[in-house]
Amino acid sequence: MSVKVALPKGRLLARTAALLQNAGWGLDGYHEKARLYRLKCAKFPSLSAKIFHERDIPIQVAIGNYDLGICGLDWVEELLAKYPSSALVKIRDLGYGHGALFVVASRWGEISTLAQVKTRPGLVRIVSEYPNLAESFALRQRLSRFSIFPVWGGAEAYPPENAELALVRGRTEAELDSYGMVVVARVLDYSAFLIANRSSWEAKELDSVVASICNGSGLLAEEDSSTETVMAPEIGHEYLKATDDIVRLALPDGHQQAALLELLDKAGIRVEDYPSAVGNRRPRINLEGVSVKVIRPQDMPLQVANGNFDLAITGRDWLLEHLYQFPSSPVKEILDLKQGKVRMVAVVSQTLPAADVYSLREFATARKEPFRVASEYVNIADKYARENHLGHYRVIPTWGATEAFLPEDADLLIENTETGQTIARHNLKIIDTLFESTACLIGHARIRSSSKKGKRIKSIIDILRAAVGG
Repeated sequence: MSVKVALPKGRLLARTAALLQNAGWGLDGYHEKARLYRLKCAKFPSLSAKIFHERDIPIQVAIGNYDLGICGLDWVEELLAKYPSSALVKIRDLGYGHGALFVVASRWGEISTLAQVKTRPGLVRIVSEYPNLAESFALRQRLSRFSIFPVWGGAEAYPPENAELALVRGRTEAELDSYGMVVVARVLDYSAFLIANRSSWEAKELDSVVASICNGSGLLAEEDSSTETVMAPEIGHEYLKATDDIVRLALPDGHQQAALLELLDKAGIRVEDYPSAVGNRRPRINLEGVSVKVIRPQDMPLQVANGNFDLAITGRDWLLEHLYQFPSSPVKEILDLKQGKVRMVAVVSQTLPAADVYSLREFATARKEPFRVASEYVNIADKYARENHLGHYRVIPTWGATEAFLPEDADLLIENTETGQTIARHNLKIIDTLFESTACLIGHARIRSSSKKGKRIKSIIDILRAAVGG
């Protein structure tokens, strides 16, 4: 009898690896620098494990692709908030990865208590990586008018200008207070949990595997609460209040920052504390009348469309992902910054009998079961599958570590790549290139060029264009 286990990347990896070492599993390759996602277990020869982004694990266990999984209770409850009848069984609290989800407001906003939220006239905007739990909170509090803004991360950056509230991870109220946040409510205490698929739990003999995990958890050293940084302190809390003439500029966090900083320096644009060693999401800029905030590139097109920002620097891949979902969106590409070049590619397993999209179509349409397409870019993936007539297909949203899905849990990936080396290392092959993507400046299509803000925007565009072309 085979047993399949989904293990987490990221914040829980080190402690989970220690747990399984104590359990005597003998897993090779499960560490922070893991290059392959499939693991064999020396203690249980019929057991196989795979490494996933933590947010994907409850979904994979719920649909029955995996018998057991280890992930944070926060992501389990996020799934159950939307799908309460999911086939998930919470087996045991593993005693590490502790934290809590808090609803917070900005110290510089107009809200500081739950009573003020309930009596606030007008719309209450709540931003979070946990949109289902955020909606559940709003419904429990019987808020008369609210809107949930899902984001990929950095929710703490949005209040007070772009949202009234954020649902974020933290450890203590004092910690959040030090980041300039006011705790309005404590929504959930979480830690690492062992979960199971209900059918597997009832039909398979999982006792020895589960017992080894539970016994191993008892041998873990006491958790050091300082090892996991939930979020870094924001410095430079001052911000320019929104007025008609202030240009709101969004800059990306993550790997794009170093190259972008070189371009900004070349343009004579100085951004203080960017990239930030302490996670400052409100750096200062040497342009008069410009307010800067650092957010995820994935979130930028929608935020510009909503009017929260006038300009943003993101990847063309994320702009197209947004436009495929919202064809009438007012967001447009203003300037190709010619940096961070990647290809959006279609990827399959080396063992799949397909060398191009035409042979892939033959394979997909001959199948009785749905053809599975996994991607972080769900709208790009959907468009590709539809336009290439891949028969009865299903798009599987992922949150990273997408290479892990092939071939057991998906048939095709839509992924970006710079060199293709990671794809080849996972025994996968590229069969098609959809398009090339570079960093680009995006903006709202309906800015009045004659206004004071419009002139400032034009000045920024001209400065960047000169730097790109120079």
